[in-house]
Amino acid sequence: MQYPDFSYESAKHKQGLQLIAGVDEVGRGPWAGPVVSAAVILDPNNLPEGVTDSKKLSPKKREALYEFIMQTADVSIAEASVEEIDAINIREATFLAMTRALEGLKNTPQFAFIDGNAMPKDMFCPAETVVKGDLHVMSIAAASVVAKVYRDRMMAQLGEEFPHYGWERNAGYGVKAHQEGIASHGITPHHRRSFKPIRAYIEG
Repeated sequence: MQYPDFSYESAKHKQGLQLIAGVDEVGRGPWAGPVVSAAVILDPNNLPEGVTDSKKLSPKKREALYEFIMQTADVSIAEASVEEIDAINIREATFLAMTRALEGLKNTPQFAFIDGNAMPKDMFCPAETVVKGDLHVMSIAAASVVAKVYRDRMMAQLGEEFPHYGWERNAGYGVKAHQEGIASHGITPHHRRSFKPIRAYIEG
């Protein structure tokens, strides 16, 4: 398994910048639920061991890392709602969640590394995108873990309220159990009406 290191952040520290945030999002693809972004400024003296792309970690390892990161780092978690996704599209809603996460940090970041190849237009701090950043930049990997654990927990809670879609297992993705739930019980206020499969269901 590939693990990121702290070299991206260390290079910025050498340039005199101390507050370096990593930003990642979870939930662009699901048919239901908000998109969630996390921003994390790690403590260089208290780095999380074994952090990497959250999808490659076991749920138990993710949970342990989540608790460690929440206790040792400056962390902010933000969402863009289903209504916002439907109003402005998933790409712009993702950028909105990222911006909110950065703005929510206790310390204003001096620089941010953003996972992927695109970032919000109106960034309030200098930033750089890193493709597959959660495999290269430790603070992005930490943000990936935080966002995924937070969103998975949220979807599990929504799954208790709406028990026919398997959200506690599929996090709102369009897997077979979710499709069968829609076919037999219709859609909920948490479904993204702008997404093709949901729109197709509404239009009959």
